[in-house]
Amino acid sequence: MLIKFFIKPRKGVLDPQGRAVAENLRSLGFEDVKDVKVGKYIEVYVESKNREKAVEEAKEMARKALVNDIIEDYEFEIVED
Repeated sequence: MLIKFFIKPRKGVLDPQGRAVAENLRSLGFEDVKDVKVGKYIEVYVESKNREKAVEEAKEMARKALVNDIIEDYEFEIVED
């Protein structure tokens, strides 16, 4: 089973990397770019065949290791083999 994590800065949190990407895109002629948020995409492969267990493990992984819940929001998706 595959767990896909999508992690991004919370609204209102400064994102210097996103700002740099936005400025670079505008300098390349993409003048309509208003804002950019740079996040993380993480894939975790687990042996479990139990979807409910995988969901609970994903929440725990996010809380304990993958996400800084003060400045980041996240979503995850479970993909079964």
